Amino acid sequence: MKTIKKNIAFAVGLLMMGSTASFAQSLADAKKAIDAEQYQKATSMLKTLVANQAKQGDNYFNLGKVYLLTEDIDSARAAFTNGTTADPKNALNFVGLGQADLIEGNATNAKTNFDKALQLGAKNYLTYLGIGRAYIDQKTPDYAAALPNLQKADELDAKDKDPETFLALADFYAMQKKNTEAYPQYLRALDINPSLYRANVQIGKMYKEAFAFPEAEVEIKKVIAADPNYGPAYRELAETQMQWSFADPKNGNAKRAEALENMRKYLDLTDKSFDSRLRYAQFLVYASDFATLEKEVATLNAPDPKNPKTFVVTRMRGYSAVENKNYEQGIKYMNQLFARTQDASRIIGSDYLYLGKAQLATGQDSLAVVNITKGVELDSTKVEELAAVGLKYFTDKNFPKAASVYNRVVNLNSKNPSLAMAYYYLGTSNYVSSKGENVNLLKAADSAFVKLLELAPEYEAAQLYRARTIRLMDDVKEPKGIAIPHFEKYIQMVTVDKPEKASTPINQKGLVEAYNYIGALYASTDKEKAKEYFNKVLAIDPQNTLALDNLKYLSGPATPAKKTPIKK
Repeated sequence: MKTIKKNIAFAVGLLMMGSTASFAQSLADAKKAIDAEQYQKATSMLKTLVANQAKQGDNYFNLGKVYLLTEDIDSARAAFTNGTTADPKNALNFVGLGQADLIEGNATNAKTNFDKALQLGAKNYLTYLGIGRAYIDQKTPDYAAALPNLQKADELDAKDKDPETFLALADFYAMQKKNTEAYPQYLRALDINPSLYRANVQIGKMYKEAFAFPEAEVEIKKVIAADPNYGPAYRELAETQMQWSFADPKNGNAKRAEALENMRKYLDLTDKSFDSRLRYAQFLVYASDFATLEKEVATLNAPDPKNPKTFVVTRMRGYSAVENKNYEQGIKYMNQLFARTQDASRIIGSDYLYLGKAQLATGQDSLAVVNITKGVELDSTKVEELAAVGLKYFTDKNFPKAASVYNRVVNLNSKNPSLAMAYYYLGTSNYVSSKGENVNLLKAADSAFVKLLELAPEYEAAQLYRARTIRLMDDVKEPKGIAIPHFEKYIQMVTVDKPEKASTPINQKGLVEAYNYIGALYASTDKEKAKEYFNKVLAIDPQNTLALDNLKYLSGPATPAKKTPIKK
């Protein structure tokens, strides 16, 4: 009987050991799926583990981490909370709740949960490692709070058994562009586990961010050679090659094609879940492949319409429609985007810009100006989008509206590389709009030309327009000649400073205008000087009526003082 009982006990023991090993392996597999960015697969595995091992807090923690990675904060909280109930002594689920608090901007609650975690697991390096990672795995990392926790984790893991500690320390430094400190930490992680491909990928990422694209490519391809099925390597390789294509226009098309191919491989090696497809779609935006993007996002639907990622999908539908000139459809999607009031904080400058571009293309100019202006106010680097509206008005000869738009352009970004041209169009628009009479508009024009000449002192057209503007501001009934120095400056620019410019048709016309103006003003005070200027006109344009008439007048018999004609 005792023998039978022993055999039964032994058999049960083997069964339990096999069951534990199976579950342990399953948790390891789930972690491997997370590392491979196969989030849908990992979620399914972890839900099964939670159901079969309801008292194991680590299962809940890892399930919650997947939800955090996919930005499903509510589901993450539920998983962590259930974990604290199912396994009250497990510290990690309080770490998870603290990380969720940080993501939602509640640092006070986060510290409360981290303190609870430390009460339960102050001697376990994983507690500190989890807290340290929580502080750096944020849109705005808190490096000061992260470092002591990561250092404590390293201290408690005295035998250096876990490469994740060094991986976290390496990421901590790499995220701050401290590559000298990060690199040896990645190597230490790889010494412990040469198959920790995440470390190699991160080293490649460091090279990429230092614009060492060939070195980055070599490092990442090492991973692909070792494990052709490791998806994140293809993603990082694609992002490296895409950035490389922008830096090397000569080989840009080839690198861009490689990048897109590798990103498709990444998608194939993940579970093609919503999240991996979303990442692929976002890459298509980066690659400016809007034709493919429009097809991809047409079938991309978030599991829950309330999910913030639905907002991102709607944005990409709008962008791709506008880029593919489906403007009405683009307006529809962009209006849907702005209607999501729960996501108002996610609105960025480009959202207004795309809506404005679509409105401009469909003849809704006034609305376009409003929205494009809002977009530039949020992102002043996109000021040229607003300048394009101004140019449209200018081309259509709607000079008052052109001036209004260009006035915003010059005020919204003083570092705009095309600022000089903006001042040119602003000044010219005000000059024409003045009709030679509105002094305020003439002053505004002059101010713009002054700014333009500060930025481009050799630009003779600006000097000519400034002279014309001041001429119109002069008292035409009793002209004081205040424009003479400005016309003389123009003459010097095109006949002395850059004499090769004097022969261009536009400058010949400008010289004729300048010589006639100066000659006419000198006619009443210095006839010989006046004749000199009129003869300069005839040297360029022998049939110029104004010069011929004035010379005839000046060469005639002496008569009482008479006003000579002055061409406006």
